[in-house]
Amino acid sequence: MAARRAAFSAWRRNRPFTGGLLAVLAGVEMFFSGQLDVGKIHVQVGIEGLQATIIPLLMVLLGILATVMPVHRIFYGVLVLAISVYSLVGVNLGGFFIGMLLGALGGILIVAWMPRAARHETAEPSRAVRDRAPVEPSRS
Repeated sequence: MAARRAAFSAWRRNRPFTGGLLAVLAGVEMFFSGQLDVGKIHVQVGIEGLQATIIPLLMVLLGILATVMPVHRIFYGVLVLAISVYSLVGVNLGGFFIGMLLGALGGILIVAWMPRAARHETAEPSRAVRDRAPVEPSRS
């Protein structure tokens, strides 16, 4: 059991897992909020009903794709952000704002995630910069 947990933890660290998970949760929340009748408010069937089904499915799909294929994370993250903003109009105020906020946060985390190797390369200065002697200001 510990080996499985360690393997999953290593797999999860190499992907934008948290952002993808939030995007999937946003899609699920939007889907179920689109199926609700609140008081006298009734969900429309037709093109509006189609949007209330397609947008959450796209959110779930993009969250899964961002997790499975982290190479394309920026493209998927931007799409998640755009769809979550559009969900304010298309899906009951973005799943009563909860789904829209989860989607926006997930999209931001997907776009901001970087692989571990790229993080170390940008954190360390290059050899030329590190070996160069500091320049003393001249006092005239």
